[in-house]
This record gives sequence, structure tokens and C-alpha cells, in this order.
Amino acid sequence: MGKLLVLLIVVLVLLLLWKGMKRAARSDGGGTPSDGERMVDCSECGLHLPISEAVQSQGRYFCSEEHRRLFSR
Repeated sequence: MGKLLVLLIVVLVLLLLWKGMKRAARSDGGGTPSDGERMVDCSECGLHLPISEAVQSQGRYFCSEEHRRLFSR
């Protein structure tokens, strides 16, 4: 009975490892540029940031509201 329990535990551990390897292979798929988000640079300090986090004003992008105000002075 003990050998059967050990065998069951070994099989479960191997199954979990196999599923983890499949998941890692799927998420590590070597992505294409279209998978990412467009990056822009702050017109005030030059910091690169995702466009979704940027503040836009008059066709320019800024990393913060403060830099937008400083640039317009």
C-alpha cells in the first residue's frame, strides 16, 4: 500500500512539472513587436514610457503633468 502511495505522489509531481513547463513555453513564445505597446519619449526629459502612461498635449508626450506644464512655459 505504501509503494502505491509513493507512486501516486511521484506521478502527481511529474504531472505538475510537465504542466508548468508547458505554461512557461507558452508565455516565453518569443513575442513579436506587435505584442508590445508603443513607446514614446517625454518632450521635457526624454524618458521613454508606454503611450498608455504618457500625458499628451498638443501632439507631444510627457511623463507627468508637471513636465507638461514646464514644457509649455
